[in-house]
Amino acid sequence: MFQKNWASRGVTAAAVMGIFTPMVAHADFVDDSQVSLGMRNFYIDRDFKQHDAPQSRIGSWTQGFDFRAISGYTEGTLQFGLDLSAQYAYRLDGGGGRGPDTIIPYDTSKGEQVRDYGRAALTGKVRYNKTELKIGELRPTLPVAYMDDSRQLITTYHGVQIESKEVTNLTLTGGRFTEISSRESSNTEKMYLFNGPNVKHRSDGLNFGGATYAFTPNLSGTYFFGQLEDIYKQHYLGLTYNHDLGAGYGLKTDLRYFNNSEDGKALYGDIDNKSYGVMTTLKKGAHAFGVGYQRMLGETTFPTLNGYAPQPYLVNWSTVAFVKPNESSWQLRYDYNFAGVGLPGLKLMTRYMRGTGVDRGNNALDQNVESERNIVLGYVVQSGPLKDVGFEWRRIDVKTRFGNGSASGADYQENRLVTTYIWKF
Repeated sequence: MFQKNWASRGVTAAAVMGIFTPMVAHADFVDDSQVSLGMRNFYIDRDFKQHDAPQSRIGSWTQGFDFRAISGYTEGTLQFGLDLSAQYAYRLDGGGGRGPDTIIPYDTSKGEQVRDYGRAALTGKVRYNKTELKIGELRPTLPVAYMDDSRQLITTYHGVQIESKEVTNLTLTGGRFTEISSRESSNTEKMYLFNGPNVKHRSDGLNFGGATYAFTPNLSGTYFFGQLEDIYKQHYLGLTYNHDLGAGYGLKTDLRYFNNSEDGKALYGDIDNKSYGVMTTLKKGAHAFGVGYQRMLGETTFPTLNGYAPQPYLVNWSTVAFVKPNESSWQLRYDYNFAGVGLPGLKLMTRYMRGTGVDRGNNALDQNVESERNIVLGYVVQSGPLKDVGFEWRRIDVKTRFGNGSASGADYQENRLVTTYIWKF
């Protein structure tokens, strides 16, 4: 449920920053600062097609704001900075009776979506040479923890993260997250597995560390380890290779591997999941053609954090995600940049994904099938009074067939209409 304490946290954060700034108002701290207000108008409508759907439609229309004040650093060998973040969203449509929609917090006592929600936080930072330490709210894009910018408010984490680039071509990252603020919540909470609304065994924290090394300008490798205390351990290994084929053709290949097992008290029992995936994309001018394959091994689903925190390091990550036990999935993808025909700012992405062989116990594996089809058309205004305003239409079609061929999953058609603009002060 939405809580009004987000406003008091925002006032407190602003006050702390106001006190802090004069104490460290060196030229770099002020001159290198960045202040912006991101605005996003987000409409989503999901139309369920299976005959036994608990609701025929869910969705909402919201206006969101993402204020960020990113400071520079003070002078000296050991440099300091302070960032402020505040997010807020207001529901524009009626919303009553439409149920939870993965966008707006749902008030079960009233049986409707809340009217508004938001949150605010501070991030302190320290820099020495090419090493940076951050404490507070963080927006990571790591294999073991990833922010979510796919809905209205952004999923963020809370804790400490350190990143070092002291060695040429090598980036070292480590830290500990103790809480998460999911995309449809005003609050911070301890992390748990996203495996059902009534199962919430919370962990004290996510410990992580990893490295990325560029072997050549075209080849890089990444290893990460994550430990969600008393729930799971996770190893990740990835390779990315870009190859110039000549005559304007380029080929990019990504190899991804995860190994997940239970940790400590094993609050969710045994976790047995391994996955590997490959995605290769051929580029020529404005065109890009991609083919991907992903395989789940083991007896359990790929572990995902509460709030359905994303895992885009899986090559077939999507609305369906294709992460069920024993599932094999593939995708075909096509991207086109209309700048190639004189329309800069207009881009198209479409893909089709299909998963088979899901192990659901007694059902025959070859009869368990799920698929997803995406179309994304986006345009960013290039000039004039609306310069940098972005428009996007996203269409998602999901079909699921388990066992006897009847629809026993969530079959739906979803449309999202998003308008964005970042006002830089």
